[in-house]
Parts: sequence; C-alpha cells; structure tokens
Amino acid sequence: MQKTTQSIKASEIDRTWWVVDGEDLVLGRLAAQVAHILRGKHKPTFTPHLDSGDHVVIINADKVRLTGHKSEEKIWYRHSGYPGGLREIRYEKLMTERPALMVEKAIKGMLPHNKLGRAMARKLNVYAGPNHPHAAQKPEPLVLSNARGGPSAGRSEASSVSADATGGEQ
Repeated sequence: MQKTTQSIKASEIDRTWWVVDGEDLVLGRLAAQVAHILRGKHKPTFTPHLDSGDHVVIINADKVRLTGHKSEEKIWYRHSGYPGGLREIRYEKLMTERPALMVEKAIKGMLPHNKLGRAMARKLNVYAGPNHPHAAQKPEPLVLSNARGGPSAGRSEASSVSADATGGEQ
C-alpha cells in the first residue's frame, strides 16, 4: 500500500486572525515568528506553493526593542532611483518617527521575495499604538515564545529547573 501526500487546494484554506502585542519584544525574534505564521508553516496543511498563512495584527510596534547597540548603529538604506538618491536613516530615528515601518520591513524580509511573499505580506497589519480597527474579525491573542530575549531566552524551563536541582550550571 502506497501512501500519498494530501495537497490542499486554495479553496480549502482556513485562515484565522491573530493579534500580537509587540511591547518589550525583540524585533528579530518577533519578525521570525510572525513570518512563520504568515507563511502558514505552523499548520499541518502547509503547502509551499500556496498562501496558506493566517492574518496577523501587531499592536504596540513603537514598544518593540532592538538588542545591543543596534538602535544607534543599524541603518536603513533606500534609494530614489536617481543619481545620488541614496538615503539612510538610523534605526533610533526610524523607531521614533515610523515604528510600524520598522516592524513591517523586518517581517517582509523574512518572507519569500516573489508574488507569493507579497500576498503573504498583505495579511500583515502593524500599528504603533494599542488600538487597531480589526475588532470585527475577532483576532485571537498570540503569545510568542522566546520573543522577549534577555539572558535566559535560549534556556527552557526544564533545563533551568534541572540546573537548579543539581546546583550546577548548564
């Protein structure tokens, strides 16, 4: 008996709405996990050639943080297309002026760079404040694991408990 892989059709895709509170989350960790959900890789029906991901609403984008000295050293470049049209903005200025753009750019960079990725990015909504106009869709709160960062971000609960029980470091 030969097993066959079930391929989902575009009409069979079931999408849900998620809301993520970006307060005190590290930008890269937030972006990686949200891109995973936008792509649909968290579902057992994931199909690489279809947009099977869910809708994600991110609130409090102005409270997302960068680790280390990235806010002073990291630079966002854009070009107008004209000679001498290269513009650069430091992330500390971008965080104060357009925090939603900073989060969107980080997430879009982790999606496929083609038509499919652009369709996935259209399901992303980022807002600087705590309010959003998507209450009618009844988004469910999504708690991201390991997005807070910090000294014990990589350690799981079990390893920290075992380290405390043995009295040694892991």
